[in-house]
Amino acid sequence: MNMPVRRQQRGQGTVERPRGWARNPLLEFDDLINQMGGLLESTVGSAAPAIAAWTPSADVTEADDAYHVELELPGVDRKDVDIEINGQELAVTGEIKERERKGIMRHSSRRTGRFEYRLLLPSEVNTEDVTASMSNGVLTITVPKAATAKPRHIEITESSERQGG
Repeated sequence: MNMPVRRQQRGQGTVERPRGWARNPLLEFDDLINQMGGLLESTVGSAAPAIAAWTPSADVTEADDAYHVELELPGVDRKDVDIEINGQELAVTGEIKERERKGIMRHSSRRTGRFEYRLLLPSEVNTEDVTASMSNGVLTITVPKAATAKPRHIEITESSERQGG
């Protein structure tokens, strides 16, 4: 797969950098592992990966006062989801239970079984005021930043004396 590159002149040589590296490259590995696990599960069946948990798709955004995490959990009841925060680590675990069906299953590509999503937040957070809500299959978690982690505007005042004459 060819990656688009950005060339910058530095000295005599050129430096090539893929455009996708502006984001966290490890997230792409997580996506690839999830896709490979889904492919294995669809070909081998769900017997082998039953012990391994899968990771739901998620978006994480940062505002001045909080982190917002949105996880895709279609068809999951909120009673089947557990959210824990310990220091800067957020963990969301749960299970999508297999529905009882009548007849012969001809094809299935829906995920079932245990899922787990873990996130290490980049700054100190206020664990007491974390909120979570679920709507239309999307779990939204708001993790407020600690008072020390919030950006603060510093006012510059005019000084009448010059220092260091």
